[in-house]
Amino acid sequence: MERAVCLAELRERRVSLSAPVGFVPTMGALHAGHAALIERARQECASIVVSIFVNPLQFGPNEDFAAYPRSPEDDDNLLEQLRADVVFSPTANELFPRQLDVFAEPTALGRHFEGERRPGHFRGVATVVLKLLHLVQPQRAYFGEKDAQQLAVIRRLVGDLDVPVEIVACPTVREPDGLALSSRNAYLTAEQRRAAPNLYAALRALAGEIERGCTDFGAACARARERLAPLREDYLGVVDPDEFQPLATAPPSGTLLAVGAAYAGPTRLIDNLKVQTPIQQEVVKR
Repeated sequence: MERAVCLAELRERRVSLSAPVGFVPTMGALHAGHAALIERARQECASIVVSIFVNPLQFGPNEDFAAYPRSPEDDDNLLEQLRADVVFSPTANELFPRQLDVFAEPTALGRHFEGERRPGHFRGVATVVLKLLHLVQPQRAYFGEKDAQQLAVIRRLVGDLDVPVEIVACPTVREPDGLALSSRNAYLTAEQRRAAPNLYAALRALAGEIERGCTDFGAACARARERLAPLREDYLGVVDPDEFQPLATAPPSGTLLAVGAAYAGPTRLIDNLKVQTPIQQEVVKR
């Protein structure tokens, strides 16, 4: 494993990497979910680049940029075990040497849910991902399905701007009780950790109603909401995973997502589950 701490070092190491190159962008504080992305990339690619960068552009003024979990020694040990070829860990001044004037920003895709709750978040995500893809120049880039709206934004980014990279989505990795792995789970107290899987339980209830034929998504969300306590709801909803517009009822066909966010104490959890309507279930059976 080689560490590239500046752009010049990244460029020097990049030219020697065998294709296809797989890229896994992270913000560090690595866990088994990140490991699954890297392992998938290792299966499909000759070389692996992992970035570690806590991106200030995607944090709002009252969010946890300064407190975001950082574990550089543990990250290095895990990346060594996973045989990452290059680890790119720039500073903010290295990636953004001057105040940016040009950004990549989604419009309709970032209007609801995470985009509504965290103004400017997806502009920061899309901008840094575009910059990293340009610098690393991978053939494939790997992202987790847990951050489903982020994944939709990145897919649209590379499609609309003709970025020559395949975006590979990897399944959410969960604890045995269903809690989706996240670096922010480190914030949870023991009591909050016991309550945290209630978000997954609410999404399962919501998905189950739709799969059994419920077409009134507002009523289904209201019933699923009862599973959240003592978590505090931020949102529950149903969307087309490619568009992320709130749906009140089922479209004629297609796979949907049940999406949700909730607070365990001050810690904000997000999650989603794939949902197949009865019509789509019939299509799959055929």
